[in-house]
Amino acid sequence: MRTLTLPDIEAIAIGAAILGTGGGGNPYIGRLRVQQQLKLGRRVDVVTLAELADNAAVVAVGGIGAPVVGIEKLRQGEECLRAVRALEDLLGRKMDAVIAFEMGGSNSMAPMVTAAQLGVPVVDGDGMGRAFPELDMTSFSIYGHASVPAALADDKGNVVIVKTAISEKWVERLGRTAAITMGGSAGMAIAPMSGAFAKQFAVPDTLSQAQGLGQAVLNANSLHQNPIEMICVREGGKRLFDGKIVDLQRRLEGGFARGEITLEGFGAHAGKSAEIAIQNEFLVMRVGGVVEICVPDLILVLDHDTGHAITTEVLRYGQRCAVVGLPCHPLLRSEAALKVIGPGAFGIEGVSYQPI
Repeated sequence: MRTLTLPDIEAIAIGAAILGTGGGGNPYIGRLRVQQQLKLGRRVDVVTLAELADNAAVVAVGGIGAPVVGIEKLRQGEECLRAVRALEDLLGRKMDAVIAFEMGGSNSMAPMVTAAQLGVPVVDGDGMGRAFPELDMTSFSIYGHASVPAALADDKGNVVIVKTAISEKWVERLGRTAAITMGGSAGMAIAPMSGAFAKQFAVPDTLSQAQGLGQAVLNANSLHQNPIEMICVREGGKRLFDGKIVDLQRRLEGGFARGEITLEGFGAHAGKSAEIAIQNEFLVMRVGGVVEICVPDLILVLDHDTGHAITTEVLRYGQRCAVVGLPCHPLLRSEAALKVIGPGAFGIEGVSYQPI
């Protein structure tokens, strides 16, 4: 077990925003929330999957809703805590550890806030190794964990419990509907999984990965080195495109931020154009109409100069971007996983997944 410091939180926020492929909520706001917990005298302790007891009750938490809503509607701060407490009351037992749904933006920070409030550790891992827009797209759900009973809580004090659902997709649909009614965002906690299940099906060591990645970007900036190249070397990534945003379409539909961006190439990509489709996260990129990369692999849209992530809610016309592709974790490349998080699951027609 290790205890996080304020500099650790800063590095994790930067790295998690990068791994979040555009989604997960605003990383700056998430970082402030965790730092406030430390300033209040609370601790954020991190345990590895190997350190979990097999019979531990591990609860996955995070925000549900459209990331763009978080810019205008700040959280009260105890939404996920109230959701976990509702599950504890319903199940008659305390949670032993908290884990993230996804390693992305503010949703990588929410479990740390909740763990600090509960006085339990947060697990070094998550259910995606990146961010995806829907709850049923976690490795937990893909490999057999039932998310019900699940609880949602808003900033006003309302709590909704989904006691029974006929499938993981229906947990997502019911939760999304409740979140829309709650103002477009809510905190959510799902039924606890055992430590033994988490050891087998969580994407491992992603908090450490985010921290190392964020620290590498900070180091590159302080030493005036190229952060994009450092990210590619560290993560085994590929620099796919350099361009300026010349068109941006973004809209809220069904509790998601959907849209597309168009990039006009410069440098080595001068004279070319690229399009990236969005559903909270970046789903598929085409260059000259040809698919270059698609889910579940990671599409990173980064500030061309600093290497910091540009999340979908802060995209704007004229931004100079570097687009990097990273391979996803093997847990996300199985036949079972691709049915849920491959291009077909997002309605992307005529595209078959080819690993980067």
